Amino acid sequence: MELTNLWIFVIPPIAGGIIGYFTNDLAIKMLFRPYRAIYIGKRKLPFTPGLIPSNQKRLAQKVSDTIMGSLLTPTELQKLAQRLLQLDRVQGAIQWLLQLALEQIQSDKEQKTAKLVANILRDLFGQSLPRMLRLLARKEDFLEAQINQVFDQILLDFQLTEAQAKQFSDWILEVVIPPDMLRRLMIDFLTERNIQIIDEGFREKTSGTYWVVANLFGVRNSLLRLRSFCLEEPAIANARLKELTFSLEIRNRIRNWLLSLSLQNLPVATVRQLRKTTRDAVRNYLQNRGADFIHGVGESVDWENLSAIALKKFRSSTVVNSSLNVVSQELALILDRYLERDLEQLVTQVIPILSIDRVIIDRVMATTPEDLELAVQGIVKNELQAIVNLGGVLGFTVGILQTFILLFN
Repeated sequence: MELTNLWIFVIPPIAGGIIGYFTNDLAIKMLFRPYRAIYIGKRKLPFTPGLIPSNQKRLAQKVSDTIMGSLLTPTELQKLAQRLLQLDRVQGAIQWLLQLALEQIQSDKEQKTAKLVANILRDLFGQSLPRMLRLLARKEDFLEAQINQVFDQILLDFQLTEAQAKQFSDWILEVVIPPDMLRRLMIDFLTERNIQIIDEGFREKTSGTYWVVANLFGVRNSLLRLRSFCLEEPAIANARLKELTFSLEIRNRIRNWLLSLSLQNLPVATVRQLRKTTRDAVRNYLQNRGADFIHGVGESVDWENLSAIALKKFRSSTVVNSSLNVVSQELALILDRYLERDLEQLVTQVIPILSIDRVIIDRVMATTPEDLELAVQGIVKNELQAIVNLGGVLGFTVGILQTFILLFN
């Protein structure tokens, strides 16, 4: 066989294989390339841009519909949320958030938290609590049980100690009624009219030996001389009154009286009436002036300093740090019960809010054709190469068939 005839039979398989191989390779590349439209003048060349870039919007919609229709269905999202929101994970997340909040408070150098707490307390004592007190004070039984309890447990059992009785008696004799005060009281009491009344009563109501003394001497002159002595000799009179107080042991008598003073020694009816009077007095005060009192207290307190001190104690409290685990566990149980009951409804409401389909479309549309090509080739590179090789094999096979046909002819 001549060489020319030999090439006639050899060229078809070789040409078919080459054509099949490069045709498939070109077809695969035309899926993505060219990345942009090519124009000659004002006319766009056919098949530009590639199949996928020219239909990227439809591709994004199809991908979104496929994912939302078969993968991320509400049932699958609910199962995913159940696996994600297991009790131990929720507890760990809540504990982490609480720990983060505590660390934020600890590192708050500008005292923002203290200022926030101060504003809340200032509003509470300045506005909210007075308004609430005005509303509650209108009730007839307002604080009735609490005032009765305070009266029964504190006031009814209250009794002065030895030291308190001594200090109180000293205060009475040295501040309330010192000798000079007693002298002035005696001068104010021993007026002409009072002396006359005392003298007449002494004369009329005495009998026996006292009647003789009263009618012969009387007490008028003695009382007048006593008044004159207190007026003319105040220092001596004060000294005599002080001596008289000491000799009569007035201090000890007052102290003993104070020690024996107790509401339990009063009759039951008196105690009940006193409790009712105390309750009415406290309630009337709160109704009329309680709101102003609380407002005044709120205005007088340095809330920022108080909040800073409280937060400092809060930050260094071991109880707070040790209770984070318990608090997070309780909050996790509450959240778990809520999710167990309303998770399906919650997922149904969350899906439109998240707009997952829109996110998928936007992400696909934002991906460049180059990145799409790299992503697809990264996934099915071997499969695409197999298609190219298959094209070469098929072209080679067709060339062989053509050679056999030539041979038979």
